[in-house]
Amino acid sequence: MGVAIRTAGKGDRELIVRLLDDAFQDDPVSGWVFPDAVDRRAKHPGLMAAFTDIVLAAGRVDVTEDGSACALWLSMPAGDGHDGHDDHDGDAEDEGPAQVREAVDPDNERIEMIGRLTAAVHPTGRAHEYLWMIGVAPGRQGEGLGTALIEGVLDRCDREGVAAYLEASNARSRKLYERLGFEPVGPGLDLPDGPTMWPMWREPRVHRPAQALSREGAPAA
Repeated sequence: MGVAIRTAGKGDRELIVRLLDDAFQDDPVSGWVFPDAVDRRAKHPGLMAAFTDIVLAAGRVDVTEDGSACALWLSMPAGDGHDGHDDHDGDAEDEGPAQVREAVDPDNERIEMIGRLTAAVHPTGRAHEYLWMIGVAPGRQGEGLGTALIEGVLDRCDREGVAAYLEASNARSRKLYERLGFEPVGPGLDLPDGPTMWPMWREPRVHRPAQALSREGAPAA
């Protein structure tokens, strides 16, 4: 049986925030941003809320019908950076990570740093679909939910000839993305005194039309 997926709306905000918070509490990058476990439990939901609000406003959030997994996507035109601002809006682009830091935890410079570091390595030359985050409830991992969420978008990318991009935050997710056709682009992003993130790019795969069949069901000559 396939995985039922729908597009989330503003009414799903709390569901998405809670799902991302649960999915990323033990992620290496979240642990780097909030090294203290108690601090992470208190402030991590606010960071996930900030990310959710950005994507609900400017992109699309796909969620499984049962609310067990979600994926946050942004469509990035050629020349656009990490936060969707074009090259002629450099001031706004520079302010984005600082605004997130101010809203979530002004004393935590790593919140701003992660935004600036990922923006610096984000490819800008070609239009692409950007998988900002994908979260699966801890008790549902390994069921193929994340793959189902990604494959639906990748199928459309292949039909339309559009590339896709993401940053893998751990070795397990990197292996999943490699199976889906993503490849590392450039060196890994080593966070200061922290883990490595892997920027990954996927070229669209050529869709070949199905071979015509004769009345007997064999390929037509």
